[in-house]
Amino acid sequence: MDLKELNYLVTIADEGSISRAAERLYMAQSSLSQFLQLYEAELGARLFVRTARGVRPTAAGQAFIQNARQILLHYRRAQNELWDIEQLKGGRIELGTATFRGTYLLPPVLKKFHQIYPNIHVSVTELDSVPLENQISEGLLDIALIALPAVKLKENVDWLMRDEILLAASRDHPIMEFVHPPEKNVPMAWVRLEDAAPFEFILGPPGTILGRAARDEFRKTGLEPKAWHTSFTAPFAAAMAREGVALALTYRSCIVEHDNAVYLRIGREGIPLDLGLAYPTGEYRSIATRELGRLFHSMYPGPEQNPGNLQPDQEKAVSF
Repeated sequence: MDLKELNYLVTIADEGSISRAAERLYMAQSSLSQFLQLYEAELGARLFVRTARGVRPTAAGQAFIQNARQILLHYRRAQNELWDIEQLKGGRIELGTATFRGTYLLPPVLKKFHQIYPNIHVSVTELDSVPLENQISEGLLDIALIALPAVKLKENVDWLMRDEILLAASRDHPIMEFVHPPEKNVPMAWVRLEDAAPFEFILGPPGTILGRAARDEFRKTGLEPKAWHTSFTAPFAAAMAREGVALALTYRSCIVEHDNAVYLRIGREGIPLDLGLAYPTGEYRSIATRELGRLFHSMYPGPEQNPGNLQPDQEKAVSF
């Protein structure tokens, strides 16, 4: 038994599919399947049940994989302590983020971090905020960028920045007849949710931040949106909105400049969304992890230093 083999088993369990696990591990599906057969034969126990949809752990497999996770976790902690002693000459950080938000917020931070610490590898896991919280709780991630307030985490969460949920539309969409221009205390064009409700919306799954936020806002006003309840990703929904197919929600930090796109505040006060950095409770926090957290805070300062927490080109994109 070695750590590589344990990692194979944990990856198969996480993916629920040998083909997806093989893709994630950068190896041939046949090789991974053969490994699993030989490993189970060596143990004398079946670890996974093969189904039409993939694989799932047996009762024995669940117990074995849980122990495998703990072994890998303890090994990573030992590595982190060793690398700290060696003064950041090497290392690895497990970073979690939501796919949509991470696409825009992470690249500048990771680029800068790599310039400062070229020998420290940052492995990125992309999940929705609640699954990210679960992985942080289990110690599988060193740090995660999540939406606040956290659903499950009660401590070791640092506030990072304030984002905002906006309405994405095309410039020729009928909603433009109801748009209010910026005012003294309202820095961007805005629209009442009541005026937007009669138009078609693309709403993502309720388990996502945007999907849940949209449903909550409509519920507060007692409105029933004309919505496509889809499994579209947030970037796809925003792209459809830019083309005028329907309205969609997006994050202010994730706006994409486009000649035909407009991004509107929802109501005069807007719909703010706080973001934070979450860390495992009671876990050893490596110097590298602390440095990455510090870099996030320095590049995305609080609202008193940068209202809206946007880069200059993003401010331009939301002008009316």
